[in-house]
Amino acid sequence: MRFDFIKCHGSGNDFPLIDARDIRLDDQVWAGVARALADRRGPVGGDGILLLTAGDKAQAFGMRMFNSDGSEAETCLNGLRCVARAGFEALGLDRAEVHLKTSTAHAELDDDLAPGVYTIRETAGPADLDVSHWPLTGLDVHEIVEQVIPMLPTTRRFTAVAMPNPHLVSFDGPIDESELIVVGELCESAPDWLPNRANISFVELREDGLFVRTFERGVGLTDSCGSAMAASVFSSCLTGRRTFGTEMKVFNRGGLVLGQAESDGMVRLSGNATWEWSGSADVDADRGIAGDLVVARHFNEEIAAWGGVVKEARAEPSV
Repeated sequence: MRFDFIKCHGSGNDFPLIDARDIRLDDQVWAGVARALADRRGPVGGDGILLLTAGDKAQAFGMRMFNSDGSEAETCLNGLRCVARAGFEALGLDRAEVHLKTSTAHAELDDDLAPGVYTIRETAGPADLDVSHWPLTGLDVHEIVEQVIPMLPTTRRFTAVAMPNPHLVSFDGPIDESELIVVGELCESAPDWLPNRANISFVELREDGLFVRTFERGVGLTDSCGSAMAASVFSSCLTGRRTFGTEMKVFNRGGLVLGQAESDGMVRLSGNATWEWSGSADVDADRGIAGDLVVARHFNEEIAAWGGVVKEARAEPSV
């Protein structure tokens, strides 16, 4: 099979994006396509693949996201902005309700985050605090807020929130990547008490916002995870570190977004949907291998515009 795609990213979370509105493939095949195109050792690479899917009467279009290991996520908020851009451009829209795997989200064009940075505002939620929905078992509680989880190899306290992807968020101490990897790998192994795995984020407070570092389910240590940033924004307000209804900057190694959580559990993120290049490649889905890459176009102005945002994000001091 040969696929046309756009290599894109939201806040450094990068993906091949395929217009799949007229493509009919089994989920098992799409999983193989994801393993092939998102393989960092292959010609394309990414944190997963994004699919622009057809809509219905209620939603203009839909989105699916397969991680680099072939598993499908409930959503990907960084990827949602990219899919929304593709849907807007294909259908001549500037706002839409988007169908996700288990929920919907609203997306609309927003003022540029920085000059030349195509920006979309997305609203997702409500945040779900009931861990029995994950499920997370072994603590005999339905909510976890600022609590040590004895099954984890750390004494950090965590807040559990689904956006709708399951997240464990900790604000304790400086970010220790080696510790984050150890905790993330345990959750990635799908232990009996966490069979569907979870995303882990360590968060530092900054003067005007947050810095988030995430071990993402199905991906590993990642420069950026949109639903993790949303979960971190909501958790920071839930635990009294930040205020509901107030916009803040949310930094990560891939760049930044603007985030705002409301007391009803809805979270808004405003961030980039950047095109890097477009091309096509052959895919052997059974073997998870991609080849014969042809690059049709580079979007150099967009790449340069986003570079300035990344410089700001990485220069910002922690406090």
